[in-house]
Amino acid sequence: MSPPLARRMNGSGPTSQTLISQRLRLNYVDWGNEQAPPLVLVHGGRDHARSWDWTAEALRAGWHVVAMDHRGHGDSEWVSDGNYRAEDMVYDLAQLIHQLGRGPVTIVSHSLGGNVALRYAGIFPQMVRKIVAIEGLGPSPRRAAEMRAAPYPARMAEWIEKKRKAAGRTPRKYESIEAAFARMIEENSYLTPEQARHLTIHGVNRNEDGSFSWKFDPHLNVWPVEDVGDEFIHQTWNAITAPTLLLYGKESWASSPLADGRLAHFRNARVIEFEKAGHWLHHDQFDRFMDTLRDFL
Repeated sequence: MSPPLARRMNGSGPTSQTLISQRLRLNYVDWGNEQAPPLVLVHGGRDHARSWDWTAEALRAGWHVVAMDHRGHGDSEWVSDGNYRAEDMVYDLAQLIHQLGRGPVTIVSHSLGGNVALRYAGIFPQMVRKIVAIEGLGPSPRRAAEMRAAPYPARMAEWIEKKRKAAGRTPRKYESIEAAFARMIEENSYLTPEQARHLTIHGVNRNEDGSFSWKFDPHLNVWPVEDVGDEFIHQTWNAITAPTLLLYGKESWASSPLADGRLAHFRNARVIEFEKAGHWLHHDQFDRFMDTLRDFL
C-alpha cells in the first residue's frame, strides 16, 4: 500500500513537457534531477503518466525520472483516424528517448507500456540498461490461438462494426468527480481511496457542461485485428540484451510466462509473481514492488 503522496512529496511535483511524434503533440512529465541516470516510466492502456507518481517520487533523488503519456492517453493528442498501433507507440517512445539525448536508459513499464517498451529494448538494445515490464507480454499463446480461431474475414467484419460504433460514441460523462472516483474503485478494488482519487483527478477532463470524462480516446477500446506476427515478436524479445524483469500478479487475468513458455524467448529475463496482486500490482503491492524494483535497478 502506498502512503499518501502529499505527505511524501519532496518539494515540487513534475513539470509537463511536450514532444512531437508523427505530427502529434505528446505529453510527458519530468521530475528533474537531469544529471542523474535517466529512468523512463511507461504506463499501460487507458492510463496516464501520473499513475507513476508514487514510483517517481520514491526514486527521484537518485534518477532523472520522466513519464510519458501514450498517444490517445492522458494529456497527449488523439490520432485523427482513431487507429492505434503498437509500432507507432514504439516510435513515440523512441522519439522521447532520442529527444532526451541520454542513454542508455532504464525503463519501468506496465501492460501496454510493457509491450511497447520490450519492443523498443529489442530494436535498440544498446539504448537500454535494464528493463522492468509489469504484465507486458500481451495475450498468452492460448488466448492468441482463441482469438485467431475465427476466420480472418469474420474478424475483420467484426472489427469494422466495432470501429463504426466507436466513431459514433462520445466519451462517457460523469456528473461529479466522485462518480468517476467510484468507477475507478470499481475497476480495481485493491486501490486505496487515496490512490483512486489521485488516479481519477489526473485521469479526467472537465467538460463544458461541468461533467467529467476520462482523458483516453474511446477508440482505444478497438485494437487492430492482427499485430505483427508472433515470430517477429519473439525475435524482438530475443534481441534484448539488457537484464529484464517480468512482474506478474497472481490474481491477475494475465498469463505468467513461467507457465505458458514465453520466458524461453528472452536471453536474460526472470519472472517474479506477486501474491495478493492483480494487473496493477505496482499499486496493489506498492511497498513490495518498490523493494523489488530497488533490488533490481
